[in-house]
Amino acid sequence: MAARPMGLVNPGRPRSQLAMLNVSDGPSAVERFFRYALTPERRALLNTIRFAEGTWARGEDVGYRIMFGGGLMPGLDRHPDRVISTGRYASAAAGAYQFMPFTWAMASRVLRLQGFGPEVQDQAALFLIQRRGALHLADQGLFTPDLAAKLAPEWASFPTLAGRSYYGQPVKRYAALKAFYESNLQELRASIGPVEPVAVEPACEPADSIRCRLERLDRLGPRSIAQGG
Repeated sequence: MAARPMGLVNPGRPRSQLAMLNVSDGPSAVERFFRYALTPERRALLNTIRFAEGTWARGEDVGYRIMFGGGLMPGLDRHPDRVISTGRYASAAAGAYQFMPFTWAMASRVLRLQGFGPEVQDQAALFLIQRRGALHLADQGLFTPDLAAKLAPEWASFPTLAGRSYYGQPVKRYAALKAFYESNLQELRASIGPVEPVAVEPACEPADSIRCRLERLDRLGPRSIAQGG
C-alpha cells in the first residue's frame, strides 16, 4: 500500500491532535460502536503510517482523501476503487492508510463500517495492525524494528528487519519513522495531560478467526443477533 502523493492541497481545516484522539466528555453516537479505542500510542502509530505512506498532510483531514499518485477523491462516502498509474507503479490504494479495495472490503465487513470517513479509516487501520499481530506492540508506546517489520507486509513503505520494503517498493528508513513516532507521541500525550489508567481488555487475535467472531457475537447479545445487528 505504498503511495507517493505529490502536489498536496489544503482545502480542509486543520485537525488538532486532541480531536484526533477522540477525547471528549462522552463518546459520540458513532464512537460508542467502534471496536478500538484511540489511545495516544495507537494514534501515534496511525500517524506514523500516514507519514510513511505520504498522506500525513500536516495531520489535516485532507490526508484521508488522498489516492495513489497524490490526487484527491471527490468524497468520502466509499472507497474509490480506481486504479491509477504513475511511472513504474499502478495501484488502487486510497485513503490515509492507502487501503487496497479488497483490503478495505475485508476490514469494513468485519467491523461493519459505513462510508470511508476519517474515523472509519482509523478503525480499519487498527484492525489491520491487529491482524498482523502488532497491536500489543503498538500499545507499549515504543516504535521498534520488530513492530515496523510486522507491519511491512501490510504497508510497503515500512521496512523489514533487513531495512527493505516487503514488496520491493520505495521504503522509509526506520530511523525516520522512529523519530516521527516519538515526536508525535510526545505531542499527543502533552495535548491530553495526565489521565487515569484504564483497564483495556486484550483484543482477540487473529480478528477474523472463528473464536474471535464468536466472542463478538457473544458481546452483541441475543437481541442484537436476532435483529441481525
